[in-house]
Amino acid sequence: MHDLGRLKESAKLIYGGKFMKKLIILTLMFGTIAVLVPSAQANSEATAVTSTEQVWRSEQPRERYNNRRARTYTTTRIVRRGRAVYRETIRVTRQWNGRTRTQVIRRVRIR
Repeated sequence: MHDLGRLKESAKLIYGGKFMKKLIILTLMFGTIAVLVPSAQANSEATAVTSTEQVWRSEQPRERYNNRRARTYTTTRIVRRGRAVYRETIRVTRQWNGRTRTQVIRRVRIR
């Protein structure tokens, strides 16, 4: 009689839901591993391809032949002279050694 009680308790543990929950969790864990491992291997192969490409590009010479050219761009600025306010269009030339040359192209009075 006493053994029958233990048998009922073990049957409750197995079929009461805990066994099934553990079985489902283990199945999901192994399924996730089976899905993620191939994608991780594919990612490592993809990074291996791009890393060799980056090494190849770093061996090429940088812009040595073009580094002493002056850079020129046009911009606007607001200037106040006394009570008058002007919008100036200027051409800025930056030399390779750090010098800057500014030319006023147009000056329009705003106020």
